[in-house]
Amino acid sequence: MIKPFVIDIPQSTLDDLQSRLDNARFPAALPGDGWDSGVPVAWLREIVEYWRSGYDWRAAEKQLNDFPQYTTEIDGQQIHFLHVKSPEPGALPLMLTHGWPGSIVEFLDVIGPLSDPASYGGDPADAFHLVIPSLPGFGFSGPVHENGWDAARIGRTWAELMNRLGYDRYGVQGGDKGASISPEVARAARENVVGVHLNGPGPIPPMQMSEDELASLTPLEQDRVARVQAFMREEFGYIAIQSTRPQTLAYGLVDSPVGQLAWIMERFREWTHPRTTLPDAIIDRDRLLTNVMIYWLTGTAGSAASVGYAQDPAWGATKENSGVPTAALVFAHDVGIRRYTEQENTIARWTDVDRGGHFAALEEPEILTTDIREFFRTVR
Repeated sequence: MIKPFVIDIPQSTLDDLQSRLDNARFPAALPGDGWDSGVPVAWLREIVEYWRSGYDWRAAEKQLNDFPQYTTEIDGQQIHFLHVKSPEPGALPLMLTHGWPGSIVEFLDVIGPLSDPASYGGDPADAFHLVIPSLPGFGFSGPVHENGWDAARIGRTWAELMNRLGYDRYGVQGGDKGASISPEVARAARENVVGVHLNGPGPIPPMQMSEDELASLTPLEQDRVARVQAFMREEFGYIAIQSTRPQTLAYGLVDSPVGQLAWIMERFREWTHPRTTLPDAIIDRDRLLTNVMIYWLTGTAGSAASVGYAQDPAWGATKENSGVPTAALVFAHDVGIRRYTEQENTIARWTDVDRGGHFAALEEPEILTTDIREFFRTVR
Protein backbone atom coordinates (compact mmCIF):
# COMPACT_ATOMS: atom_id res chain seq x y z
CA MET A 1 0.00 0.00 0.00
CA ILE A 2 1.23 3.49 -0.89
CA LYS A 3 0.06 6.25 1.46
CA PRO A 4 0.27 10.04 1.05
CA PHE A 5 2.72 11.68 3.43
CA VAL A 6 3.06 15.26 4.67
CA ILE A 7 5.93 16.55 6.79
CA ASP A 8 4.41 18.11 9.90
CA ILE A 9 6.94 18.55 12.68
CA PRO A 10 5.34 19.28 16.08
CA GLN A 11 6.04 22.76 17.42
CA SER A 12 7.25 21.16 20.65
CA THR A 13 10.05 19.50 18.70
CA LEU A 14 11.10 22.83 17.23
CA ASP A 15 10.89 24.47 20.66
CA ASP A 16 13.18 21.79 22.05
CA LEU A 17 15.68 22.42 19.26
CA GLN A 18 15.56 26.16 19.97
CA SER A 19 16.30 25.53 23.63
CA ARG A 20 19.25 23.28 22.80
CA LEU A 21 20.68 25.86 20.42
CA ASP A 22 20.17 28.67 22.95
CA ASN A 23 22.07 26.67 25.57
CA ALA A 24 24.66 25.01 23.36
CA ARG A 25 28.10 24.30 24.82
CA PHE A 26 31.08 24.80 22.52
CA PRO A 27 34.54 23.33 23.05
CA ALA A 28 37.59 25.53 23.39
CA ALA A 29 39.18 26.11 20.02
CA LEU A 30 42.31 24.12 19.33
CA PRO A 31 45.42 26.11 18.37
CA GLY A 32 44.82 27.89 15.07
CA ASP A 33 41.12 26.96 15.02
CA GLY A 34 41.48 25.71 11.44
CA TRP A 35 39.90 22.97 9.37
CA ASP A 36 42.91 20.65 9.74
CA SER A 37 41.73 19.66 13.21
CA GLY A 38 38.02 19.62 12.39
CA VAL A 39 35.26 22.21 12.11
CA PRO A 40 36.54 25.60 13.40
CA VAL A 41 34.71 26.82 16.50
CA ALA A 42 34.48 30.41 15.24
CA TRP A 43 32.82 29.34 11.98
CA LEU A 44 30.42 26.90 13.61
CA ARG A 45 29.34 29.48 16.19
CA GLU A 46 28.31 31.74 13.33
CA ILE A 47 26.29 28.97 11.65
CA VAL A 48 24.62 28.03 14.94
CA GLU A 49 23.68 31.66 15.58
CA TYR A 50 22.03 31.79 12.18
CA TRP A 51 20.29 28.46 12.84
CA ARG A 52 18.80 29.72 16.11
CA SER A 53 17.82 33.21 14.97
CA GLY A 54 17.63 33.37 11.17
CA TYR A 55 16.69 29.96 9.78
CA ASP A 56 13.01 29.17 9.15
CA TRP A 57 12.15 25.47 9.25
CA ARG A 58 8.48 26.09 8.51
CA ALA A 59 9.42 27.71 5.20
CA ALA A 60 11.61 24.72 4.35
CA GLU A 61 8.86 22.32 5.43
CA LYS A 62 6.41 24.07 3.12
CA GLN A 63 8.87 23.90 0.21
CA LEU A 64 9.25 20.16 0.70
CA ASN A 65 5.50 19.68 1.09
CA ASP A 66 4.92 21.45 -2.23
CA PHE A 67 6.04 18.16 -3.80
CA PRO A 68 3.84 15.05 -3.51
CA GLN A 69 5.25 12.66 -0.91
CA TYR A 70 4.34 9.10 0.00
CA THR A 71 5.36 6.17 2.16
CA THR A 72 5.16 2.46 1.58
CA GLU A 73 6.50 -0.61 3.36
CA ILE A 74 8.91 -2.82 1.43
CA ASP A 75 10.74 -5.78 2.95
CA GLY A 76 9.60 -4.72 6.42
CA GLN A 77 10.93 -1.16 6.08
CA GLN A 78 9.06 2.12 5.72
CA ILE A 79 10.20 3.89 2.58
CA HIS A 80 9.50 7.59 2.13
CA PHE A 81 9.68 9.16 -1.31
CA LEU A 82 8.77 12.13 -3.46
CA HIS A 83 6.85 11.34 -6.63
CA VAL A 84 6.76 14.30 -9.00
CA LYS A 85 4.94 13.60 -12.24
CA SER A 86 5.80 15.59 -15.32
CA PRO A 87 3.08 17.47 -17.22
CA GLU A 88 4.50 15.80 -20.35
CA PRO A 89 2.61 12.53 -21.02
CA GLY A 90 5.61 10.89 -22.67
CA ALA A 91 8.01 11.59 -19.81
CA LEU A 92 10.47 8.86 -18.83
CA PRO A 93 10.36 7.77 -15.17
CA LEU A 94 13.64 8.50 -13.40
CA MET A 95 14.69 7.58 -9.88
CA LEU A 96 17.13 9.89 -8.08
CA THR A 97 19.06 8.49 -5.11
CA HIS A 98 20.98 10.57 -2.58
CA GLY A 99 23.89 9.57 -0.36
CA TRP A 100 25.40 10.37 3.03
CA PRO A 101 25.34 12.98 4.53
CA GLY A 102 22.68 14.03 2.06
CA SER A 103 18.93 13.61 1.75
CA ILE A 104 16.06 14.31 -0.62
CA VAL A 105 16.88 17.98 -0.01
CA GLU A 106 19.83 17.61 -2.40
CA PHE A 107 17.50 17.44 -5.41
CA LEU A 108 15.25 20.46 -4.84
CA ASP A 109 16.94 22.56 -7.54
CA VAL A 110 16.73 19.88 -10.24
CA ILE A 111 13.15 18.71 -9.73
CA GLY A 112 11.61 21.49 -11.83
CA PRO A 113 14.07 21.42 -14.75
CA LEU A 114 13.97 17.62 -14.98
CA SER A 115 10.21 17.16 -14.63
CA ASP A 116 9.06 20.22 -16.58
CA PRO A 117 11.89 21.28 -18.92
CA ALA A 118 9.62 23.47 -21.04
CA SER A 119 9.11 25.82 -18.10
CA TYR A 120 12.88 26.17 -17.71
CA GLY A 121 13.81 26.83 -21.32
CA GLY A 122 14.33 23.16 -22.19
CA ASP A 123 12.90 20.64 -24.61
CA PRO A 124 9.65 18.95 -23.47
CA ALA A 125 10.98 15.73 -24.99
CA ASP A 126 13.55 15.60 -22.15
CA ALA A 127 10.91 15.40 -19.40
CA PHE A 128 11.02 12.90 -16.53
CA HIS A 129 8.55 11.61 -13.97
CA LEU A 130 10.69 11.74 -10.81
CA VAL A 131 10.81 9.27 -7.92
CA ILE A 132 13.11 10.48 -5.13
CA PRO A 133 13.28 8.11 -2.15
CA SER A 134 14.88 8.61 1.25
CA LEU A 135 17.38 5.82 1.81
CA PRO A 136 16.40 3.17 4.41
CA GLY A 137 17.48 4.47 7.80
CA PHE A 138 17.68 8.07 6.56
CA GLY A 139 15.19 10.79 7.43
CA PHE A 140 11.57 9.77 7.03
CA SER A 141 12.61 6.27 5.89
CA GLY A 142 14.20 5.67 9.26
CA PRO A 143 15.17 4.17 11.49
CA VAL A 144 15.91 0.64 10.31
CA HIS A 145 14.89 -2.35 12.39
CA GLU A 146 17.33 -4.95 11.11
CA ASN A 147 20.73 -5.27 9.51
CA GLY A 148 21.45 -6.24 5.95
CA TRP A 149 20.56 -3.01 4.14
CA ASP A 150 23.48 -3.12 1.75
CA ALA A 151 23.46 -1.53 -1.70
CA ALA A 152 22.17 -4.68 -3.37
CA ARG A 153 19.18 -4.97 -1.04
CA ILE A 154 18.34 -1.30 -1.46
CA GLY A 155 18.62 -1.77 -5.23
CA ARG A 156 16.07 -4.59 -5.09
CA THR A 157 13.85 -2.41 -2.89
CA TRP A 158 14.03 0.47 -5.36
CA ALA A 159 13.10 -1.90 -8.19
CA GLU A 160 10.07 -3.03 -6.19
CA LEU A 161 9.10 0.58 -5.49
CA MET A 162 9.14 1.39 -9.21
CA ASN A 163 7.09 -1.73 -9.87
CA ARG A 164 4.48 -0.64 -7.31
CA LEU A 165 4.28 2.73 -9.00
CA GLY A 166 3.51 0.97 -12.28
CA TYR A 167 6.77 1.84 -14.02
CA ASP A 168 8.16 -0.99 -16.11
CA ARG A 169 10.66 1.12 -18.06
CA TYR A 170 12.74 3.74 -16.29
CA GLY A 171 16.15 5.26 -15.59
CA VAL A 172 18.14 5.61 -12.38
CA GLN A 173 20.56 8.28 -11.21
CA GLY A 174 22.63 8.81 -8.08
CA GLY A 175 25.74 10.13 -6.41
CA ASP A 176 27.73 9.04 -3.35
CA LYS A 177 25.75 6.12 -1.85
CA GLY A 178 23.32 6.63 -4.72
CA ALA A 179 26.14 5.90 -7.16
CA SER A 180 26.56 2.44 -5.65
CA ILE A 181 22.82 1.76 -5.35
CA SER A 182 21.72 2.88 -8.83
CA PRO A 183 23.73 0.15 -10.63
CA GLU A 184 22.20 -2.35 -8.20
CA VAL A 185 18.73 -1.36 -9.38
CA ALA A 186 19.89 -2.23 -12.91
CA ARG A 187 21.28 -5.55 -11.68
CA ALA A 188 17.97 -6.33 -9.98
CA ALA A 189 15.77 -5.18 -12.88
CA ARG A 190 17.90 -5.16 -16.01
CA GLU A 191 14.84 -5.70 -18.22
CA ASN A 192 13.28 -2.51 -16.83
CA VAL A 193 16.16 -0.06 -16.39
CA VAL A 194 17.01 1.67 -19.67
CA GLY A 195 19.98 3.63 -18.38
CA VAL A 196 22.07 4.41 -15.31
CA HIS A 197 23.50 7.89 -14.69
CA LEU A 198 26.12 8.35 -11.97
CA ASN A 199 27.91 11.37 -10.60
CA GLY A 200 31.12 10.56 -8.74
CA PRO A 201 31.09 6.91 -9.86
CA GLY A 202 32.98 4.15 -8.10
CA PRO A 203 34.74 2.02 -7.42
CA ILE A 204 37.54 4.10 -5.94
CA PRO A 205 40.98 3.46 -7.47
CA PRO A 206 43.15 0.78 -5.80
CA MET A 207 45.10 1.96 -2.79
CA GLN A 208 48.24 0.31 -4.09
CA MET A 209 49.25 -0.05 -7.72
CA SER A 210 52.45 -0.84 -9.56
CA GLU A 211 54.63 1.87 -11.06
CA ASP A 212 53.69 0.64 -14.53
CA GLU A 213 49.97 0.84 -13.78
CA LEU A 214 50.31 4.30 -12.27
CA ALA A 215 52.37 5.47 -15.26
CA SER A 216 49.63 4.25 -17.62
CA LEU A 217 47.14 6.70 -16.10
CA THR A 218 46.59 10.20 -17.42
CA PRO A 219 47.81 13.13 -15.29
CA LEU A 220 44.19 13.77 -14.26
CA GLU A 221 43.79 10.16 -13.18
CA GLN A 222 47.10 10.22 -11.31
CA ASP A 223 45.89 13.26 -9.40
CA ARG A 224 42.73 11.37 -8.46
CA VAL A 225 44.78 8.45 -7.16
CA ALA A 226 46.92 10.83 -5.09
CA ARG A 227 43.81 12.45 -3.60
CA VAL A 228 42.37 9.05 -2.68
CA GLN A 229 45.60 8.21 -0.89
CA ALA A 230 45.52 11.55 0.93
CA PHE A 231 41.90 10.91 1.91
CA MET A 232 42.82 7.55 3.42
CA ARG A 233 45.59 9.16 5.46
CA GLU A 234 43.81 12.30 6.60
CA GLU A 235 40.02 11.89 6.42
CA PHE A 236 39.18 8.23 6.98
CA GLY A 237 38.21 8.70 10.64
CA TYR A 238 34.50 9.27 10.04
CA ILE A 239 34.26 6.02 8.04
CA ALA A 240 36.13 4.07 10.72
CA ILE A 241 33.65 5.26 13.36
CA GLN A 242 30.46 4.93 11.31
CA SER A 243 31.35 1.51 9.94
CA THR A 244 32.28 0.02 13.32
CA ARG A 245 30.55 1.99 16.11
CA PRO A 246 27.54 3.80 14.64
CA GLN A 247 25.49 3.27 17.80
CA THR A 248 28.05 4.94 20.07
CA LEU A 249 28.34 7.88 17.69
CA ALA A 250 24.55 8.24 17.54
CA TYR A 251 24.22 9.22 21.21
CA GLY A 252 26.11 12.45 20.64
CA LEU A 253 24.56 13.29 17.28
CA VAL A 254 20.95 12.60 18.29
CA ASP A 255 21.30 14.53 21.56
CA SER A 256 23.25 17.56 20.33
CA PRO A 257 22.13 19.60 17.33
CA VAL A 258 25.52 21.33 17.31
CA GLY A 259 27.22 17.93 17.22
CA GLN A 260 25.01 16.81 14.34
CA LEU A 261 25.68 20.06 12.48
CA ALA A 262 29.45 19.79 12.89
CA TRP A 263 29.53 16.13 11.83
CA ILE A 264 27.75 16.90 8.57
CA MET A 265 29.38 20.26 7.87
CA GLU A 266 32.87 18.78 8.00
CA ARG A 267 31.98 16.54 5.05
CA PHE A 268 30.44 19.41 3.13
CA ARG A 269 33.59 21.44 3.56
CA GLU A 270 35.85 18.57 2.49
CA TRP A 271 33.73 17.49 -0.47
CA THR A 272 32.54 20.74 -2.00
CA HIS A 273 34.73 22.44 -4.59
CA PRO A 274 36.93 24.35 -4.23
CA ARG A 275 37.86 22.90 -0.86
CA THR A 276 39.37 26.17 0.31
CA THR A 277 35.99 27.92 0.06
CA LEU A 278 33.60 27.67 3.00
CA PRO A 279 30.67 25.35 2.25
CA ASP A 280 28.04 28.03 2.90
CA ALA A 281 29.69 30.19 0.25
CA ILE A 282 29.11 27.37 -2.28
CA ILE A 283 25.72 26.06 -1.15
CA ASP A 284 22.94 28.21 0.27
CA ARG A 285 23.12 28.23 4.07
CA ASP A 286 19.40 27.56 4.44
CA ARG A 287 19.67 24.53 2.17
CA LEU A 288 22.59 23.18 4.21
CA LEU A 289 20.61 23.56 7.42
CA THR A 290 17.49 21.97 5.94
CA ASN A 291 19.58 18.92 5.08
CA VAL A 292 20.88 18.82 8.67
CA MET A 293 17.33 19.22 9.96
CA ILE A 294 16.22 16.08 8.14
CA TYR A 295 18.70 14.11 10.27
CA TRP A 296 18.00 16.03 13.48
CA LEU A 297 14.19 15.98 13.37
CA THR A 298 14.04 12.26 12.60
CA GLY A 299 16.84 11.22 14.98
CA THR A 300 18.36 9.03 12.28
CA ALA A 301 22.07 9.79 12.64
CA GLY A 302 22.76 6.27 13.90
CA SER A 303 20.73 4.30 11.37
CA ALA A 304 22.00 6.49 8.51
CA ALA A 305 25.59 5.88 9.61
CA SER A 306 24.94 2.16 9.89
CA VAL A 307 23.25 1.80 6.50
CA GLY A 308 25.75 4.12 4.88
CA TYR A 309 28.90 2.46 6.13
CA ALA A 310 28.39 -0.69 8.22
CA GLN A 311 26.21 -2.78 5.90
CA ASP A 312 28.10 -3.17 2.64
CA PRO A 313 30.72 -5.87 1.98
CA ALA A 314 34.36 -4.92 1.97
CA TRP A 315 35.49 -2.40 -0.60
CA GLY A 316 37.19 -3.86 -3.62
CA ALA A 317 34.83 -6.72 -4.50
CA THR A 318 33.97 -6.41 -8.21
CA LYS A 319 30.23 -6.37 -8.93
CA GLU A 320 28.47 -8.09 -11.81
CA ASN A 321 28.01 -5.91 -14.88
CA SER A 322 24.29 -5.52 -15.60
CA GLY A 323 24.93 -4.60 -19.22
CA VAL A 324 22.69 -1.53 -18.89
CA PRO A 325 24.15 1.59 -20.58
CA THR A 326 25.76 3.78 -17.94
CA ALA A 327 26.86 7.42 -17.94
CA ALA A 328 29.47 8.82 -15.55
CA LEU A 329 29.75 12.51 -14.69
CA VAL A 330 32.93 13.23 -12.71
CA PHE A 331 33.27 16.66 -11.14
CA ALA A 332 36.54 18.21 -10.03
CA HIS A 333 36.39 16.88 -6.48
CA ASP A 334 35.55 13.29 -7.37
CA VAL A 335 37.98 10.48 -8.10
CA GLY A 336 36.35 8.09 -10.58
CA ILE A 337 38.70 6.48 -13.11
CA ARG A 338 37.10 4.99 -16.20
CA ARG A 339 39.08 1.74 -16.43
CA TYR A 340 38.06 0.74 -12.90
CA THR A 341 34.45 1.83 -13.27
CA GLU A 342 34.25 -0.18 -16.51
CA GLN A 343 35.06 -3.37 -14.62
CA GLU A 344 31.49 -3.52 -13.38
CA ASN A 345 29.53 -1.09 -15.57
CA THR A 346 28.86 -0.70 -19.30
CA ILE A 347 30.11 2.86 -19.76
CA ALA A 348 28.34 4.54 -22.66
CA ARG A 349 29.25 8.11 -21.71
CA TRP A 350 32.08 9.52 -19.55
CA THR A 351 32.33 13.23 -18.81
CA ASP A 352 35.06 14.92 -16.75
CA VAL A 353 34.25 18.41 -15.48
CA ASP A 354 36.88 20.83 -14.22
CA ARG A 355 34.74 22.31 -11.48
CA GLY A 356 32.15 21.21 -8.95
CA GLY A 357 32.26 18.88 -6.00
CA HIS A 358 30.70 15.76 -4.58
CA PHE A 359 27.23 17.23 -4.07
CA ALA A 360 26.40 17.65 -7.75
CA ALA A 361 22.70 18.52 -7.47
CA LEU A 362 23.45 21.17 -4.85
CA GLU A 363 26.62 22.64 -6.34
CA GLU A 364 26.14 22.37 -10.10
CA PRO A 365 22.45 21.63 -10.77
CA GLU A 366 22.57 22.99 -14.33
CA ILE A 367 25.53 20.83 -15.37
CA LEU A 368 23.95 17.78 -13.77
CA THR A 369 20.57 18.44 -15.40
CA THR A 370 22.14 18.92 -18.83
CA ASP A 371 24.18 15.73 -18.58
CA ILE A 372 21.19 13.68 -17.44
CA ARG A 373 19.10 15.01 -20.33
CA GLU A 374 21.79 14.37 -22.92
CA PHE A 375 22.48 10.81 -21.79
CA PHE A 376 18.87 9.71 -21.53
CA ARG A 377 18.11 11.02 -25.02
CA THR A 378 20.20 8.10 -26.25
CA VAL A 379 18.25 5.43 -24.35
CA ARG A 380 14.68 6.76 -24.13
